[in-house]
Amino acid sequence: MLRVLRNFLPIPNNDPNLFFRYISYIDIFGIFERDPFGNWLILKRLIILIAGFPTYWRIAVANQLKVEGAEKIARLPNKNVYFISNHQTYFADVITFYHIFCSVKWGFGNRVIPVSLLAPRARTFYVAASETMKEGLIPRIFSLAGAILVERSWRAKGENVKRELDTSAGSNVAKGLDFGWVVSFPQGTTSPYAPIRKGTAHIIKETNPIVVPVVIDGFRRAFNKTGLAYKKRNTELRVKFKDPIHFAPEATVDEITEVIKNIIEQDMPERIARWRGESTNSVKNH
Repeated sequence: MLRVLRNFLPIPNNDPNLFFRYISYIDIFGIFERDPFGNWLILKRLIILIAGFPTYWRIAVANQLKVEGAEKIARLPNKNVYFISNHQTYFADVITFYHIFCSVKWGFGNRVIPVSLLAPRARTFYVAASETMKEGLIPRIFSLAGAILVERSWRAKGENVKRELDTSAGSNVAKGLDFGWVVSFPQGTTSPYAPIRKGTAHIIKETNPIVVPVVIDGFRRAFNKTGLAYKKRNTELRVKFKDPIHFAPEATVDEITEVIKNIIEQDMPERIARWRGESTNSVKNH
């Protein structure tokens, strides 16, 4: 009970403005809180509340959400926690994380209860492609709920490209980690078994966060690619939080990348890899 009550106490911050820094010690309702990007958390809480109730129906009533391991994240500190997960839809995955985090704050464990949206966990961010979050009104609104936007150097408008690396991405994720929790999808795409982008490993080496591996399943069957429309209702949606880990400082980027691939279960099954290889060779021979 005491652990849950602590989740509702003010968290002092290092806001550059002295007024906001001092008032953060007594701001029980979080009215004057700002994140490191200058955004008001009261607005973020409002967006989570408004978007939360209709999306709760989609993930927990029209479909069946099964959460495993939420007790592991209930004991985590308020910042420098990096969730890395496989990715199946643009928005449904992230929305589900937010529901779980809010329920964990209230002490509901593996159950997602909508009353938690009345005082949601606002110190949460997620990494998203800039072009995805600028396509339409709904993505722009979702972006205000904590998106850390990155320009993908390998993909644009559904096509493979090669462009200059977005060097601001790492520093922005580091800011998010210094303030709260960050959710990242290290494959950078919703395609299964896609390669792990090394940017995630670089961030882990530079910030030394607590890394929480997450494996999700069912979202691709339940929703379309955006996660905003149904494909099949009454589908089981699974979210499994694995044991938090720390990487050794001497671990290389390649070693971290390989571990990430395995712990989020994106090491391609041998039979699929063999089938893809045979298909590629067949095309070449013809």
